[in-house]
Amino acid sequence: MSEQVIWVHGDCLSPKNPAFEEYPNSPAIWIWDDALIEKWQIGLKRITFIYECLLELPVTIRRGDVVSEVLAFAVENNANKVITVDTPSPRFHSICDEIERYKKLEVYEADPFFEYDGFIDLKRFSRYWKVAQKHVFD
Repeated sequence: MSEQVIWVHGDCLSPKNPAFEEYPNSPAIWIWDDALIEKWQIGLKRITFIYECLLELPVTIRRGDVVSEVLAFAVENNANKVITVDTPSPRFHSICDEIERYKKLEVYEADPFFEYDGFIDLKRFSRYWKVAQKHVFD
């Protein structure tokens, strides 16, 4: 079994995820976050895109409450630490606080896709891309 597990979330769906690079043989998990899907009313196209990205990653895919599923996965793998990557997602820090009540948590920084200090509405990719493309293709 592993000393750590990797929690993959929607803001680092990449084989270049720093957690995978640091711990290439550690078990990893993705959770379809029921609360977030309902709140954001995520459509089938976005769910399909995410799922196709997940198929390229070495992850176990589950659905439910993120904290409960991450902690259960850690217990199943006898892990005392959860590794993840930082994100600007508003829910991220509250989820991390809950995980840290039960397990050690290590949060890596990912290289940003582009540098930007302003507000970006992360609920829709098109809104994000409208801002991002100005910086990516300059």
